[in-house]
Formats: sequence, C-alpha cells, structure tokens
Amino acid sequence: MMFRKYLLAILFLVVSSTIAEAASDTQPIPAGTVITLKNWQQYQQYMPEGMRVLFAGNGFWKMPPDFQMVIGPTSSYPLPKEYIANTEKYSGQVKIEDTPGGGHAITGYVAGLPFPNPADPLKGYKILVNNWYHYVPYLICGNSNQQLLEDRFGNTTSSRMAMVDRRLSHISDAGQPINDPRAQGIDYSEWGMVLEPEQQKYTETLTLYYVDPSKPEDSFLFAPNLRRVIRESSSSRCAPAAGSDWIPDDFRGGFNGGIARFDADYLHDQPILTLINADPAMFGNRAAYYPTFFPRPELGKWEVHDTYVINIVRIPSQRSGYCYGKQITYVDKDTYLILWKDIYDAAMKFTKIDMVEHIAGPVTGAGIQRETVNSVQTIWDPARAHLSWWATSAPGGKELLNNENCRNVNGQNYDDVSRYSTSGGLTQVMR
Repeated sequence: MMFRKYLLAILFLVVSSTIAEAASDTQPIPAGTVITLKNWQQYQQYMPEGMRVLFAGNGFWKMPPDFQMVIGPTSSYPLPKEYIANTEKYSGQVKIEDTPGGGHAITGYVAGLPFPNPADPLKGYKILVNNWYHYVPYLICGNSNQQLLEDRFGNTTSSRMAMVDRRLSHISDAGQPINDPRAQGIDYSEWGMVLEPEQQKYTETLTLYYVDPSKPEDSFLFAPNLRRVIRESSSSRCAPAAGSDWIPDDFRGGFNGGIARFDADYLHDQPILTLINADPAMFGNRAAYYPTFFPRPELGKWEVHDTYVINIVRIPSQRSGYCYGKQITYVDKDTYLILWKDIYDAAMKFTKIDMVEHIAGPVTGAGIQRETVNSVQTIWDPARAHLSWWATSAPGGKELLNNENCRNVNGQNYDDVSRYSTSGGLTQVMR
C-alpha cells in the first residue's frame, strides 16, 4: 500500500511538471520578454483598463521613463485536496434563490467551491460567489503589515499593523472540521491593530461575517484613549479606511462587500498580467517605482493568467447613496482570486484603480498556495492624485503566517478565538 501511494505521488509530480512545462511553452508572452513604455502597446490585450491608463501616461499617475516589466514562466499551484474533495462532494447541492430587493441568496453551501463550472443563468453572480468562498487557510496572522499613503506632492505617511483573519465555517484544511465548534454562526473574522505610529497604537478593529450572508456584518472599534469598544454602523461601507483610498468593501483581497448586497454581470474572458511569485524580503522593502509604487522587476516576474471579467454592482434596493456605481473586476479562473479592479463612482465616472498581487507561499499540509493573504496591493485615485500602498511584509521579509504557525509568533498566540474573533477580546489589549 505504501509503495502504491509513493508511486502515485511520483506520477502526480511528473504529470504536474509536464503540464507546467507545456503551459510555459505555449504561454502568450514568451518568458524573458521585457515590457517598457516603448513596446507596451504590443501587449495591451493582456492589461486591464486601469493598467493601460497607467502606461498611456495621460493622468497624474503614470509609469516612469525607466519602467520595465519582466515576464516569467506561467506557474500553477494545485488547490488543497480537502478543498477539491469538498467541491466534488457538496457543489452539486448549491442553489441560488432570488430575494426581495433584487438580490440573491445561496442555499446548500457547505465547503469547497460552490460553482466549479459557472455558467448562465447568473454566471457573473456565480463567479462572485466563488470569489467569496475561495480557498484561504483557516488562520492567517502577522504583525508586520505596512500601509503607505502618498499625495500629489509626494508627502507620505506610513503605518504598521498586526492582523488575524480566521475562517470559522466552511473550512477546507487538513485536520480541521468544516465548521469550528466555536463559530457561533460566524463565517469569517478580520481583526487588526495599529502598532505604528505611536499616537494610534493599540487601536483595534474587528469585523465579523456570518454564515447567513443576508445577515449584515458586525464591525467593532476599540479606542484606547476611551478604553471602550464602539460598535460601528454597517452602513458606513464607503468611509475611507484609516485615511486610505480603500473602503471596507475593498478588503479581503479586492471584494469584501458580501454576496447578499451585490450582484455581478459576466462581461468576457481575458488573460491579464499578474504577479504571483516574489520574495517577502523584496515586497517588504518596497521594491517599487516612485512615486507610482508600481512593482519593480526585483520584486518578481509577471505572468499571464486567464480571468473572468465581471461587473460588480449593488443590488437595486441598496444602490442609492452607494459610492461605487460599478466595479470592473478581473477574477482568476483557477483560484477565483481578484487580481485587478477598475472602479467607477455613482455617476459612472472612472475613479480608482485597484491592483491586487497575491503572493504565493507555503500552507501547512497544502504545499504552495496562491492564497495565503500575503499580497502587495496598490490603489490609485487619479482625481485626488492620491495613492495607497499595502504590503503584508516588513523590511527583512517577515511575511504573514498561517494555520499552526500562528500559535507562537514571537511569543504571541494568534490561535485564540476568544481574543481575536470576538468583540469581548478587544479589551484584552489593555491587560
């Protein structure tokens, strides 16, 4: 039996290697190609609209004269076998129901990918639901996240944060139950705390998303100067987050608004350029072109990956007063991660460009995965001549950790549900 498993493992590696080599040989842009300001138009079919805007250089934010984008071989990392098994077991029972107000509800979802082969009717919405339930390790943690804000004059402000994201339901990780017995109806929790600058230190935020997507998320803020927890309004989803160009609905890798308040139309397929493989020491050291903060070649080589292009909009009953009129979103076909967003305001004016580079890394028991929440993300606001940059790594390469590795991070146990996934845990920072 052991020999049979060993032989199958070898065959899997050989087949995977052959597929990867074949993909590299047939990729649309040969490895080693260097895209510059002189030749970029030859490759614009692999660029989202916002990327073409940056290359064209007609707005405030533009690529610098010495810009280079180096193309590497196309990489592929299989999803965890537990996620694949749960997809095969449960996806057939997932259904979509219409709700009052022009929205939709999902029934029958347990774990894995809800819609393995999204097709009409409601193809765009199925892709959005797949993004909402894409694979992510059940626990993500780190205390070296960087944010940088820059205005038209080159003035910058920076901050450092700790974060703990936890999937409490619909889990697809080895050795974990599908639903954590401590979940209490919570699907996903997002905790963050400011470490720098000093005047904002210990400010905490916590957002709880529920298994029932129709139930609005709960958001909490701990203000250390008041020594109390404040429950925030669920209607303030358009408020700038910590003074940045992101709003809360932009988090969670590009879309954080929930699947009950939004719908999506499928537009077309398009292969686009994205960055997947990078050294955390490099993205932690801000390997970017100034002042645009677009990644430099030393951060990593770009790859062409197939995407679904969808238009995400608020449902009709909740559209009035919402800040985004539409979000043209590029969703990776293999992982359903969002790689890019072109954002339009309520008047349908092109307003912001959001680039999300998901950096692959190891996950305990699952090998290398595209989604570890390690990322480099930049959002450009041409109208305000403002940008926000985020990296989940500090100088020196302290990237995010996952699963069991979160139990001891420099003596800190981030695998504590009561501390990092409940509102009552927020006040423990004062102990």
